[in-house]
Amino acid sequence: MRLLILTQLAFNIGFFAVLPFLAEHLGTAIGMTGWLVGLVLGLRTFSQQGMFVLGGWLSDRYGVRPVVLAGCVLRIAGFAWLGYAAHTWAVIGAVVLIGFAAALFSPAVESEVARQAVAWEQDGGGSRRRVLALFTVAGQAGAFVGPLLGALLLAVDFRAVCLAGAAVFVVVLAGHAWLLPQHIPGRIRMTGGGGFRALARNRRFLALCCAYGAYLLAYNQLYLILPEEVERAAGSQAPLAWLFALSSLLVVTAQLPVTRLVADRLDLRRCMAAGLLLIGAGFGVVAVARPAASTGTVGLLPAAGFVVLLTLGQMLVAPAARAWVPDLADDGRLGLYTGAMSSVSGLIVLVGSAGTGSLLDTGLPPAVPWLVLAAIPVASIVLLPRHPEPRQGRSHDHRPGTAQR
Repeated sequence: MRLLILTQLAFNIGFFAVLPFLAEHLGTAIGMTGWLVGLVLGLRTFSQQGMFVLGGWLSDRYGVRPVVLAGCVLRIAGFAWLGYAAHTWAVIGAVVLIGFAAALFSPAVESEVARQAVAWEQDGGGSRRRVLALFTVAGQAGAFVGPLLGALLLAVDFRAVCLAGAAVFVVVLAGHAWLLPQHIPGRIRMTGGGGFRALARNRRFLALCCAYGAYLLAYNQLYLILPEEVERAAGSQAPLAWLFALSSLLVVTAQLPVTRLVADRLDLRRCMAAGLLLIGAGFGVVAVARPAASTGTVGLLPAAGFVVLLTLGQMLVAPAARAWVPDLADDGRLGLYTGAMSSVSGLIVLVGSAGTGSLLDTGLPPAVPWLVLAAIPVASIVLLPRHPEPRQGRSHDHRPGTAQR
């Protein structure tokens, strides 16, 4: 479990060393137009988020080790290819390969961490949410360190950034080839049907996916509606980097205390509901302040409040959602369900973001888009399944000696 948590840290260091600088590289060095840059970035997201369900199924079918190792190999190849790509077709091929690599290793790692966390909880080790909160902290720390590494290497050139990202995954590949067991105790490979039909009939799980999708749609506004508000208040987007840093530092420093003091005292449904309410309140803060149209430091305070409340909501929602999946998944299909939650919620974000973008172009009063976005996470609370407590007798707890068929 420690290996997999450190894996998340390393994954994000390597990935975020490259991603923040990709759009600028495509526009300046490659000479792509704005719409083509957007298309390339969208293809990367689709090849990753949309294919999570496939990666999860493969991890159930073939085990964690081969899927993680294959994903690392593809990520190394993708970064190296991107570093040398000089034409549009080469860039597209590289970013699709980079995205598909994550679709392989991320569901495998996330589902195994969730499985281990459930077994740890049932063996009296403590709340599974603490394990998943630590997993979140590791990922956010990687997302914080990665851009710093990339910025340093960008003084050389973008190719150096890509090769450094590839080098991180070479280290991860070597470490996992050496340390990750071929057969993880308690995890039984599945044979037979793929489980997709049963998943499509699992209404409680799909309801959780929709609520989680509402959270992700709200979180995605850090990249869509927040930059516009910062530009309005400050006259530039320079403060945006500080707000992103604030969000990352909050997760790294406060995630575990929030989990211990708040999340562990609530059941999974109430924990997610509280998080979604906080996220809605974050949008509400800007909606209330927006008619005053304040600028400068005062004008940025509502945006900072939005980031803080959104991040606090994320600390409650994300670990609870991951902790809930093992209780809703069919036996032996945890990888499939973990991947499916990412794919379904990613589709919701794709559709919802288009709607959000249209809200900004309608000429409505400035507070209206923020009020609409505040209503979405709050309304999604009704979708959360009832009876969220873990069902202790389920065989997917995967304790050593517990077989699955």
